[in-house]
Amino acid sequence: MKVAFVGKGGSGKTTLAALHARHLTAEGRPLLAVDADINQHLAVALGGPAATMRPLSEHLPAIKEYLRGDNPRIGSAAQMVKTTPPGRGSRLLRVAEQNPIYTECVATIGGVRLAVTGEFSTEDLGVACYHSKVGAVELLLNHMLDGPGEYVVVDMTAGADSFASGLFTRFDRTFLVCEPTVRSVSVYRQYAGYARDYGVALSVIGNKVEDAADVEFLREHVGADLLTWMSRSAYVRRAERGTVGPLHELEDANRAVLGLLADAVDGTTQDWSAFTRWAHEFHRRNAEAWANERAGVDLTTQIDRDFVMGPAALAEAVPGS
Repeated sequence: MKVAFVGKGGSGKTTLAALHARHLTAEGRPLLAVDADINQHLAVALGGPAATMRPLSEHLPAIKEYLRGDNPRIGSAAQMVKTTPPGRGSRLLRVAEQNPIYTECVATIGGVRLAVTGEFSTEDLGVACYHSKVGAVELLLNHMLDGPGEYVVVDMTAGADSFASGLFTRFDRTFLVCEPTVRSVSVYRQYAGYARDYGVALSVIGNKVEDAADVEFLREHVGADLLTWMSRSAYVRRAERGTVGPLHELEDANRAVLGLLADAVDGTTQDWSAFTRWAHEFHRRNAEAWANERAGVDLTTQIDRDFVMGPAALAEAVPGS
């Protein structure tokens, strides 16, 4: 299952993403976490040091070459863009496997396997869009064949910024972290409004809840999308100050929330046909809007309409090497 954590800046989405990833990993479930936020804090939230990872964005040419495999529709790695979908001959990724991308870009932080997009460099300031960083994430998710009981947990950038690309359609379940405040609820409304037309499976996690009035506020404004809520936590406060303790020290009620999140993910049906359909649609949109001109070729020909992602696709993919 592919899982996204989104929400207003400061809502606690990175904290919740880290707790979710640690909970699943502690249960022995295969998992890959990805920090796709413009503020790269997931490694720290997992209990590790900051700025020690090899960013995916720095390895984008090699990532493209690996994923291209023997796909005859893709003339070269240079013709791959962030939305390029897999087809017959592409290499597909599994959550837990050995491959050159993971060797270069995945490290174990706080017991969790983690990849990061990378921060803005001095050269990026004023000239680069953050989507140049998350393009590698979109490519990985397009080619990720995750099965039941396997998880990719992505900490997304704040607000509705992911709607600037098709990245928001790459997830089986999206958790929107929402504080009981007007500003946080407004982000929910914006996100839910955009997501509604694309069949995004959206659940709201209330955070920093202090009393029944906070819960009632959330129920009033997000309705049935409210899955559960986290109360204010001394454990989380210590973690935010740099002391990430073992999960058993998390308050009982908040630890139970992690179980509810796992149940919600496990209860989600993977719709590989929709996953493939949206991959093709957003690749077509990006090709016609800018990518064809940049590449000098018609990139819509990369769409293999007879190829559908899912377990059966392994028979048509190039084995990893």
